[in-house]
Amino acid sequence: MEKLLSIILTVTLVLSSCGTSGSKDQSGKSDAEMENNSQVKLLTVDPGHFHAALVQKIMYEQVSPDVHVYAPEGPDYLQYLASIKSYNSREIDPTSWNEIVYTGSDFFEKMASDSAGNVVVLSGNNRKKAEYITKSINAGLNVLADKPMIITPEDFPSLEAAFATAKEKGILLYDIMTERYEVTTILQKLLSHKTEVFGNLTIGSKDEPAVTKVSVHHFSKIVSGKPLTRPAWFFDVQQQGEGIVDVTTHLVDLIQWECFPEQILNTSDITMVEAKRWPTLISQDEFKGVTGIDNFPDFLQKDVKDGKLNVFANGEMVYQIKGVFAKVSVEWRYKAPAGGGDTHYSVMHGTQCDIVIKQGPEEKFLPTLYIDNVKGITMNQFSAKLQAALGTLPYDSLTIEAVNKNSLKINIPDKYRVTHEDHFGQVTAKFLEYMKEGKLPEWEVPNMITKYYTTTSALKMASR
Repeated sequence: MEKLLSIILTVTLVLSSCGTSGSKDQSGKSDAEMENNSQVKLLTVDPGHFHAALVQKIMYEQVSPDVHVYAPEGPDYLQYLASIKSYNSREIDPTSWNEIVYTGSDFFEKMASDSAGNVVVLSGNNRKKAEYITKSINAGLNVLADKPMIITPEDFPSLEAAFATAKEKGILLYDIMTERYEVTTILQKLLSHKTEVFGNLTIGSKDEPAVTKVSVHHFSKIVSGKPLTRPAWFFDVQQQGEGIVDVTTHLVDLIQWECFPEQILNTSDITMVEAKRWPTLISQDEFKGVTGIDNFPDFLQKDVKDGKLNVFANGEMVYQIKGVFAKVSVEWRYKAPAGGGDTHYSVMHGTQCDIVIKQGPEEKFLPTLYIDNVKGITMNQFSAKLQAALGTLPYDSLTIEAVNKNSLKINIPDKYRVTHEDHFGQVTAKFLEYMKEGKLPEWEVPNMITKYYTTTSALKMASR
């Protein structure tokens, strides 16, 4: 315990010394000027996931550099503090966060009573998130939550209630949907609404859905230039959540966002068709490789069979949204192939063509946008229509390249390529805009509710 307290004190003091050094943010304003103009003060609660730190990878003009951290003692929040320290000390565009840490056993009650900030950032153990959201909203605090907000069907009513309370109190509850900021996804969305190119979205069927999204993730990965250390609880689906309610949150969100932009969706628009789940098998050596822990902890023994940890991180669902058939699938593997990383596949079937995103070895694991299966027109005629449509989009220098006789690739300049880590800053900046306006777009809340209804309904069906 003395050693742990010594580490905590050392990290905190180092961070504090970096936090008010008089550096400037990207606007050129000093820390003192930022503090005077700040409207937002962050409260980071129990940061057990590296996404909590990514929210602070950059500075924001309207956010105070003083961040109050409330967490239980242990390695989770120390890893968060180490990430913030690395951002503060990097050579290019260093941040200047000043982390003010409280680690008492009553950390959440202390956060709620301190009135030290107005935005709670939640990214950690998902089993606790529904409770944290409810208590934060009841305390009159805005919430910026990493996905997923909930991981069980039983928590869905409390999430609905939290949104209702937030509306009554005039505060915001918002989840971090980074994938809306991936340029290939944005272009897929925009082109799918160019009827001269795409036609109309098909209805599809159970066996051939109109929209399919597949995501492959990896337990062992590099984050901010360093091998990621995951907490042991990340491998417990009762704490992290099964794959079918975790990563699928992004995929379900994208289907809503792309197919029905700015339309209010309701749970009555969703019909679950089928859902399934299956485990990733993790050896003890692999577990040690990403956690640093020699043996499977007691709370994971329930999932150990024949010496392998069975992690139900994989899931698939087929459902209808406003009558359109959609398929979502997520898979977790231990480690990506050399030069690779997490991958995303997406296809939207239109009456005139298919719009496809691939991110495999042929694309060198870079998300790449294709136009496939052009119907009822020559490729030369279609290319002219496509180029004209690209010229109407808010992106310049997009070019078309023929891949084969029935497939085109859209070349995207590097200036539009933003990393997944940097998407967190974009989401946070958008949330800050909503904070300034005092409200979310009217479709966001009902669509978040519908999204979590979809994921938890899939889990319910897959678990039978």
